[in-house]
Amino acid sequence: MATTASPHATPNDLSSVTKTLDLLAPRWSVWVLMTVSAQPLRYAEIKSRLPWLADGQLHPRLTHLTNAGVVERTEYAPRHVTYGLTIRGAELMPVLTVIASWGDTYLEKALVANKTTGGMEPERIPPAQNIDDTLALIVPRHATPILWSLQARGRASAKTLATEAMPGYGLTGVYKPLDRLVADGLVTATGTGDFQLSASGQALAPVFQAISAWATAPAPGARRPRGQGPAPSQNRSGPWATTPTRVPAPAVPAGPSAAPALATTPPDAPAWKPSDLFSHQIPARPLSPAGGPRR
Repeated sequence: MATTASPHATPNDLSSVTKTLDLLAPRWSVWVLMTVSAQPLRYAEIKSRLPWLADGQLHPRLTHLTNAGVVERTEYAPRHVTYGLTIRGAELMPVLTVIASWGDTYLEKALVANKTTGGMEPERIPPAQNIDDTLALIVPRHATPILWSLQARGRASAKTLATEAMPGYGLTGVYKPLDRLVADGLVTATGTGDFQLSASGQALAPVFQAISAWATAPAPGARRPRGQGPAPSQNRSGPWATTPTRVPAPAVPAGPSAAPALATTPPDAPAWKPSDLFSHQIPARPLSPAGGPRR
């Protein structure tokens, strides 16, 4: 029997989360953010780190992220322009760490032979790909409102979800996004007509908490404070200091590394090697779900 208690989250929280997901969802946006996370870079430097992106793909991503207030365009001279993270962009890096941790834990990985031992082991997926594949599961229309509602209720009928997560669509409209979430392994049917989150769906709670905390935090000015070093992603403040990840977040490599990194963690946390982001061929589409969703 479905519960009837109202969800604890407010509509403003959910709206802020979906807007943040819309910010991150366009393909390669996360890769661009991570590329400029260590230090501001010129356009040609970004392009050399994302060689598979044509100008027609990279320039719109930079414009999109700049307009969203997470990337700052600084013009020193007509032909000397750099792109780097704003304060808001730097504060978004720990959120990406949480999303990457969920993807690394719950998304499928193909077994590949270890080049040294010959033994089979899970494929090592670049963090940015884990983020993109996770977003592909929760960004589709109505997916997050349904997951949000089930997280608050525990379980609910399709009728309750249609009313709460998809007002105005009617009962029949809820089944397509529900079926997708079930196929992706985030939601399960109870057998009594109700639906509830799977274990991997429940584990999305830290992801939504981190996104919500970032989205509802007061937005500072887009300009960096004086004296800030070249790696704004190393500064952790605000709600992120109290938003734990499932897996210790990787540390930022020392020095002006050519490869991007996510946010700083305690000194004993494992570091991501410079090749982590680009160590795999970029698939045209994420792997199909088998044992764990990866679109």
